[in-house]
Amino acid sequence: MQTETTTDGPLQTPRHVAIIMDGNRRWAAQRALPRAVGHATGAKRVKQIVTTCIDAGVQCLTLFAFSTENWRRPQDEVSGLMKLLMRYLSKEVSELHAEGVQLRIIGDTTQLDAPLRKMIDDVHALTAGNTRFTLSIAVNYGGRWDILQAMRRWQAAHPNSPVTELDEAGLSRHLSTGDLPEPDLLIRTGGEIRISNFLLWQMAYTEMYFSDVLFPTFGTAELQAAFEWFGHRERRFGAAAGQSGAIDSATAQASLAAGAHILQKDTQRSA
Repeated sequence: MQTETTTDGPLQTPRHVAIIMDGNRRWAAQRALPRAVGHATGAKRVKQIVTTCIDAGVQCLTLFAFSTENWRRPQDEVSGLMKLLMRYLSKEVSELHAEGVQLRIIGDTTQLDAPLRKMIDDVHALTAGNTRFTLSIAVNYGGRWDILQAMRRWQAAHPNSPVTELDEAGLSRHLSTGDLPEPDLLIRTGGEIRISNFLLWQMAYTEMYFSDVLFPTFGTAELQAAFEWFGHRERRFGAAAGQSGAIDSATAQASLAAGAHILQKDTQRSA
């Protein structure tokens, strides 16, 4: 099933792509493998996704790796995910740095173990000056948390200002992605059709592409299909077709709904 509007205009490459990497556990369950194997296989896909994005001219990629709600998962799975993140950072950071990639971890890192926080600080320091591509990995991240922390940061920067002086631009600057363009394209793998508390403020006008392909098998061909779909979207930002105009929230919601795209529906998908 597809719900989309197309335009005959030139294809466009998204500047900022966000991906909810869903389906690792189901991929493992379908093969009678431990959940950890599914997560590790998904992590191996990240390198290919980054390369494909760079080759396509994407400037920023933000990956949803671990949400503020994921702490409710079994403790062994949570511990395994944190160890997997440490392995990924230690293994990939040198190559990413050599390729001019700035690597960021966004989210509430205060709850992470000290060795992981130290590694994150080192990665940030090493790659901070890179400008070719920005890879952000969201860990212990939630969209509601991001909005709250942005408001607190703004208040700390303006201690003598009433909150009534806070405007959209001021809040946006203090978000975890405040210096990046807002996402043009959200991709969610694994067949679920929701955004799961990810980049809530930032995705007001993001085009949303939903694929039933589980993340461990979501490769270059699937990513290029998403880019091709995006290239035919008519992005209106609240205005009528073919016009520019003021942005309003009702039109934004309608645009987001129209942007939903469901690829290769698998009716036998397990929960």
